[in-house]
Amino acid sequence: MTDPEPLPNTPDEPDWAQAMEQRVLDAAIARAPSIGWNARLVRAACEAEGLSLGDEELLLPNSARDLAALLSRRHDARALEALAQVDANALKIRERIAMAVSARLEAGADDLEATRRCAGFLALPTNTDLALKLAWETADHLWRWAGDTATDWNHYSKRAILSGILIPALTLRWFDGRAAADAFVAARIENVMAFEKWKAGKDFDAPGRRFLDFVSRLRYGDAA
Repeated sequence: MTDPEPLPNTPDEPDWAQAMEQRVLDAAIARAPSIGWNARLVRAACEAEGLSLGDEELLLPNSARDLAALLSRRHDARALEALAQVDANALKIRERIAMAVSARLEAGADDLEATRRCAGFLALPTNTDLALKLAWETADHLWRWAGDTATDWNHYSKRAILSGILIPALTLRWFDGRAAADAFVAARIENVMAFEKWKAGKDFDAPGRRFLDFVSRLRYGDAA
């Protein structure tokens, strides 16, 4: 087996590793329905692209976990490409979140069988950390598209809530169909809106200011 010819590197093209990752991912998507999502799939996809075992270990050091991350990020990019055609500012926040989640649910529809295999892989206890990380990444992309600019604790709480919606919603989409997923998301968006309503008008920096004031008084004494 010979090593593949390096792809050209120019400012307008991804480097060889990035381009090869996508080629291997394409090969994996085609083979996942029959092989499953595992190390055997990684080897078969890499062999299809002419990569040696050494090349595979360099390109995907975490094997099927790296491949799962590539698939999730491709679907994120596909969803954002679709959302780029939408003027988020013309929508209410509820509509933005619903549309963003719907776009992400449908982003993997063309890769449905492979995505099901990948979802099963991510559901394994040994891969829970990766599943949560990828869900967080997706939630972050969707909130940013929706116009969220929070940098305080709201940044994290919003993404935590949306991550908690995305994981079961994606599972429903892949295994039970679009209608089941859409019904679940519609109900869960009420959770997002309840949170937005609850935090409206609240000063979340106040506890921090009170703590700093307390420390200052301990150090310098009460001027009163």
